Amino acid sequence: MRINKYLAECGVCSRRKADEYVKAGRVSINKKTVREVGTDVDETNDTVFVDGKKVVKVTHYDYVMFYKPKGCVTTLNDERDNKSGRPVRESDIDGSLNVNLRNSSSAKPSEDANIKKRPRRTVMDYLDGYKDKRLYPVGRLDYDSEGLLLLTNDGDMTFKLTHPSSEIPKTYIVKIEGSIEESDLAVLRKGVTVDGVKYGRCKVKVTGVENDDTRLEVIIFEGKNREIRRMFQAVEKNVIFLKRVAIGELRLGGLARGGARDLSETEIEYLAKLCGLQR
Repeated sequence: MRINKYLAECGVCSRRKADEYVKAGRVSINKKTVREVGTDVDETNDTVFVDGKKVVKVTHYDYVMFYKPKGCVTTLNDERDNKSGRPVRESDIDGSLNVNLRNSSSAKPSEDANIKKRPRRTVMDYLDGYKDKRLYPVGRLDYDSEGLLLLTNDGDMTFKLTHPSSEIPKTYIVKIEGSIEESDLAVLRKGVTVDGVKYGRCKVKVTGVENDDTRLEVIIFEGKNREIRRMFQAVEKNVIFLKRVAIGELRLGGLARGGARDLSETEIEYLAKLCGLQR
């Protein structure tokens, strides 16, 4: 079995993330560091370590639905490495305190330095009841977006749900500044290219007008980094609100912002079927 699949099945991370771990020299087999992503593991005789810790096979999978609020980083630890989808801004440093460093006249230089080191809120800051479980986000929602986020230790399901080749539909409520022409919607439906990155076909329709803004439903099938914001950038529209409300037919409902719950057996079976996995 390939090392990335083995780590995914052990609930360490997704296959894609496992490849990153291998390339970074964080994985060893029988105490020997491996750097080739195609390395095979003998499940019976090999012992695998990540960051020096022995990897143990998962005997039980957990699946959690989380309503990610805006102003929260989709990572387990704030590594301050742009994984929120854009560069860190001063206003991101601590959303709960809303510290504005530029306008702070009372803070001393040393106090400013301490504030800047303060981590941003992550998804785990909201999941007190799940901190004893080794759960990982399924894909990402960027810092300025909110809505449905799944967390699990099922690496195979994570891989299937996030890989573009799976074409799992993800539904969003989007609000943009101003109006939008049908010709622009036609462009988005066919797929656009922004800064050399191609974004595939999507389904998009206008669902209402609020003041001078337009509300739309958008369904995408890839889930690339900041995909929807960049799609609308291609037709010169600014997204001011973005909320994921469904993955396939699994919908966000009954949760307040920052709330979480275990998926039901029916929901888990649905996702497994959607991903083509045997359960």
